[in-house]
Amino acid sequence: MPVTLSELQARELQFLAPYAQKSAESRGRVHTENPPTWRTEFQRDRDRVVHSRAFRRLEGKTQVFLNGSGDHLRTRLTHTMEVAAISRNIARALRLNEDLAETIALAHDLGHSPIGHKGESMLDRLMKDHGGFEHNQQSLRVIEELERKYPRFPGLNLSWEVREGLAKHGVAFECVEGARRRQHHQASLEAQLANLADEVAYYSHDLDDGLDSGLLDEKKLLKEVRVWAKAARAVKRNFGELPAESRRYYTIRQIIDQQVIDVVNTTEAHILEAGVRSADAVRTHRKALVHYSPERRLENLELRKYLYQNLYSHPVVAEPNNRAIRMLSEVFQTYIAHPTELGLAARKRIEVDGLHRAVCDYVASMTDRYLIQEHHRLFGLHLG
Repeated sequence: MPVTLSELQARELQFLAPYAQKSAESRGRVHTENPPTWRTEFQRDRDRVVHSRAFRRLEGKTQVFLNGSGDHLRTRLTHTMEVAAISRNIARALRLNEDLAETIALAHDLGHSPIGHKGESMLDRLMKDHGGFEHNQQSLRVIEELERKYPRFPGLNLSWEVREGLAKHGVAFECVEGARRRQHHQASLEAQLANLADEVAYYSHDLDDGLDSGLLDEKKLLKEVRVWAKAARAVKRNFGELPAESRRYYTIRQIIDQQVIDVVNTTEAHILEAGVRSADAVRTHRKALVHYSPERRLENLELRKYLYQNLYSHPVVAEPNNRAIRMLSEVFQTYIAHPTELGLAARKRIEVDGLHRAVCDYVASMTDRYLIQEHHRLFGLHLG
């Protein structure tokens, strides 16, 4: 017989830690729906994210290198899938809700602009007098308003716990209970670990892409980056001399493994020290509980600084991105001056959200390729 919802919920109660977020204890959705038959609420959320248009468009958005720069370089989609995998692993080790952690990870970049963080900064500048732009808040906007798949409500109608997890980076998520409005200090442990898994993934895999592109050098990394040097020594000790591709792969794998082990051990110690016994006790705790150790944090800051100096600012990365950023600005300003150039759905939203926000939503949804195509189209026309 197929597994039932009640059986899946019972498994969570049996196997998950007391402070894990159980799907049966979800605060629900904005729009009431019948419960799923063979899935938990968070499994339903995950499927809705994966089947969304915004998720598919991540394939065409920059991670570090402008999309299309190389067949093996990461996109925003491959990065997202890696974050989801790391999130599940950490959640499983800590007996947290893997489905919730994975869903938050899969949705965390749905609102990201084209051209990576530089695109985000440019949109924020262009929207300075109209509410600004921040990709986490845009991810919430995508799942609450912009996705249009269901006949009875806008957005994806995801559970409160997933939406809480997307309102990250110090943004407390409010909970309305009857006439009471309560603001939590922290998000769930699942949300906290998905946030940290994002960092684990992008630093480690940006190293991989930097080496694959030839912009980073292993010998320099050995001398200047402790995270790399420790991992490289462990790989040599365990496997001896390896071909270059295997050596790089196993070194990156070692870095991720050590990051995950550090997060699991440090977080477990914090949970025990805090004495939290429920998911809501985590939310009302004054400090986040998912962390690196202080030593690992310092090493990661060193790695971050090295990547900014030697990869993100490298002309091979920066110059194509800067050209695309100028295109983004010009396309945005052209839409503001000539709203009829927008897509039909975006034009309809002008009455609801105003011109600037409708244009911002439209540009933020674009892939790198479509942005460049639109720039070519618009600047090949006479807009009089």
